[in-house]
Amino acid sequence: MTYPSLTIIIVNWNAGLQLKRCLNSIMLADKDGFMLSEVIVIDNGSKDDSLSGIDLLSIPVKVILNNSNHGFAAACNQGAKIAIGNYFLFLNPDMQLFENSLSVPIYFMQRNENAEVGICGIQLINESGKIVRTCARFPTSYRFFWHALGIDRIFPGLGHIMSGWDHGATRTVDHVMGAFYLVRGVTFDQVGGFDERYFVYLEDLDFSLSAKQKVWLTCYLTDSKAMHVGGGTSRQIKATRLFYSLRSRLLYCFKNFKGNSSNQ
Repeated sequence: MTYPSLTIIIVNWNAGLQLKRCLNSIMLADKDGFMLSEVIVIDNGSKDDSLSGIDLLSIPVKVILNNSNHGFAAACNQGAKIAIGNYFLFLNPDMQLFENSLSVPIYFMQRNENAEVGICGIQLINESGKIVRTCARFPTSYRFFWHALGIDRIFPGLGHIMSGWDHGATRTVDHVMGAFYLVRGVTFDQVGGFDERYFVYLEDLDFSLSAKQKVWLTCYLTDSKAMHVGGGTSRQIKATRLFYSLRSRLLYCFKNFKGNSSNQ
């Protein structure tokens, strides 16, 4: 029997202990039914000791060292260029996997009836065990406007984040958050990777839209869970985080709306 292969791609920037915990959780996760080809860590010019000791883990780790921060989208593409797996899992370093976090979504994607699913996310919980609402609709210019004003916090149905849904059931969605973003290799190739104009934020949403336009589905799967600490290293640079968030929103709008009235 030939098993599918998985490449895990992690972009690291001063993640410290979070990266070590993430890698340890990968090491302990069940790998029944697939082969873990490699874990590729792309380090974007970290100044901490987050890479120390990772070569001692009993998983096949490859490290790409960038001497500066190339941005999240570009670093993900760096990893994908050398990936050999049938599936790519883009995983944030502030994620911690559970026993079935890998085996269940791979099995789901391998089933014949799910052949049109190009992207899969699983149910994420926070450190308190509460379900994190990670799915989104494709934004419209109005939804971005409501979000900027904070109106979607009062009326969740107006925003693109599906915060009004309890995330308690498996379903097809427009987008799953890129903290745990499982993509078929063939889907990634057809889309052409992440748009590197997004330094950070919304590159995953833009990818989901491009995949949808190529008739791939995105599925949110609740049969498997993982823990997302949230914020990660971006907590260290709040002002910079705000700048890149606004920049990515403008890029998404100019790229994908283009005056189309259906996006209003």
